[in-house]
Parts: sequence; C-alpha cells; structure tokens
Amino acid sequence: MNKTIMIATIALLLAACQQQSQQAAAPRPVWVMTVGTSDHAVGGSYTGEVRSRYESNIGFRVAGKITERAVNVGDQVKKGQLIARLDPNDSRLNAQAASADVQTAQANLALAQAELQRRQQLYRQQFISRSALDTYETQVKTAQARVTQAQSQAAVSQHQTAYTQLLADRAGVIGMIQAEPGQVVAAGQTVAQIYDLQTLEVQIAVPETLIDHLQVGDQAQVSLGDASQVHAGRIREISPAANSQTHAFDLRIQLLQVDPRIKLGMTAQVTFSPASATQKIIVPTTAVTRHGDQAAVWVIDNKQQAHLRPVTTGDLTEAGMEITSGLQAQETIATIGVHTLAEGMQVQAVTPAPEVLN
Repeated sequence: MNKTIMIATIALLLAACQQQSQQAAAPRPVWVMTVGTSDHAVGGSYTGEVRSRYESNIGFRVAGKITERAVNVGDQVKKGQLIARLDPNDSRLNAQAASADVQTAQANLALAQAELQRRQQLYRQQFISRSALDTYETQVKTAQARVTQAQSQAAVSQHQTAYTQLLADRAGVIGMIQAEPGQVVAAGQTVAQIYDLQTLEVQIAVPETLIDHLQVGDQAQVSLGDASQVHAGRIREISPAANSQTHAFDLRIQLLQVDPRIKLGMTAQVTFSPASATQKIIVPTTAVTRHGDQAAVWVIDNKQQAHLRPVTTGDLTEAGMEITSGLQAQETIATIGVHTLAEGMQVQAVTPAPEVLN
C-alpha cells in the first residue's frame, strides 16, 4: 500500500515540474515596432523683415562745413552721383600752399645743383678737397628728397579737395540722410545710407534646436502682405553664433527675383521647402535602455528572439529619440518592457496602437 502511494506521489511531482517547465518556456509578450525613417523638416513659419544685402553708410573723408545737400530720403541715386558738398575754401587753400611748397623745393634743388656744378669745376682744378665736394652732393640729394616730399603732400591736398564732394558708392535708394547746409561734420561721420534694391533679402531668427537642419543654399518660400503671392528664396547666410539675448540664430534669405512691390522694412513670412528635410530614425524613448555607459535597444530577430544592440543617440524630439547609428530601417525593436528582457529570450511580438506610444 505504501509503495503504491509513493509511486502516485512521484507521478504527481513529475507532472507538476513538467507543467512549470512548460510555463517557463512560454514566450514573453513584448510590444514592438518596425523601425522606419521619417522626414524631419524645419516646420512652421518664421517672421522676418525685408532688408537690403548692401546697406552702405557713407560720410565725408575730411571734416568741414556742409554747403549743399543734393538728395533727399527716398531718392534713387546712381553710382558716382553727388550726395552733399563741403565748403572747399580751406581745402583749396591747403592745396595752394602745398603747390607753393613744391615750387620752393624745386627752386632749392635747382640752386643746389648749380652750386654742385661750380664745386665740381673747382674740385677738378684741385682748389677744394673731396670731402668739401661730398658736402654739396649731399645737399643736392637732400633737396631732391624735399621735392619728392612736397609733391606727395601736394597730391594729398589735391585729394582732400576732391573729398569735399560726397558721392554715392553704389546705385540704390537713400534710406537716411543727416546733412543740412551749415552743419559741421567730422571725418568719417555717417551722413547718408544707401540701400541696394537689387539685392533684397529677408532676415529671420531660427531656434537653436532647428539650426542644424538648415544649411546655406536651402530653398525657401517668402510671402508678404499678399499671402497669395509667394516669392522664391534661398538661404544665403547663417549666423555662426546665436543671439545672446534670444538664443536664436539669424538667417538671411535671398529673394531670387526682383519685385518692385517688395519694399524695405516689410514684414515677411518664411517657410522652408521639403528639400530642407532630412531622413532620420526616430524611436520612442521607452525603447532606449542603457548597457553600461552605452545606449542600447532590444532588436527582435526573425526567430522572435531578443538581442541587445548598442546604438548612438541624437537629439530628443517631440516624436521620440533620434538614433544616428546602430539601427537600420525595417528592423523590429521592443518598445515597452525592455527592462524585463534578457539576451536570446523568446518573445511574442505585440504591435500596440500608434496612440499608445505617443
């Protein structure tokens, strides 16, 4: 009897162990997703202001009193056109004085050369020594140097006389002028601003989180007051440093076609073309775990087995974590419950609804 009971007990224990083994070998359900690339574009619209690429601040190169102003704000000017004029009397007198200095230096040179010729005759007749002749030769060389100096000073004076006229350095429109007859200005003081209307562009500010997705040459669309009219543009310049107050980067969007309806200072809306988009791999933040100091994800192979793979992460976006290397498109990864997995574990892939991962 006891032997029969012992055999029945052993059979029951074996059955229980077999049931536990079958339960342990059951695949673990895991939420998964198939990795895909997404177009990450710089979205949204950015408000900017129409500016001119060339905004010249011009002023006189000499100080003086303004006697004439030839243009007003808004006037179209050509290159070389007169903007304003200074009183030329002082400059003219300086030029005359410099010219007189040249004549004086030339007369002294002629006298020194004549004296040298006389001394050379006396030297050939051995009436003076060689050292005395050297003295007169030195005087001639000194007089020649003074003539050169006087001529250079006269040229500078002539240039300063020409500097009493302020001329436009480029064609454009007068945006600002601070010159009235009778006003005394210093050398280098800004008197007028000239804007080149043939090289209009829009200046905008882009957040620091998006600046890496843009580069010089990217296409853009610019709309002004009339939203139905869209103008083509491209990024011409990206500031290398962010604004210390706004922490945004200034961009210059060049307008590719000249439109007379576009005025300086107008408000513009800038959007970027899909060409500015880049292909990125974005995964839910719950899919990324750590393996030591290295970020990693669990990849599910065709045999429904989990394998830990190190990856390199990029920016954290609203859509999830960017994976820059270590993961390929169309691979399957675990998204939730990654901390319960082990290398080679058999899993049961479950694909949740998209809103669950958001």
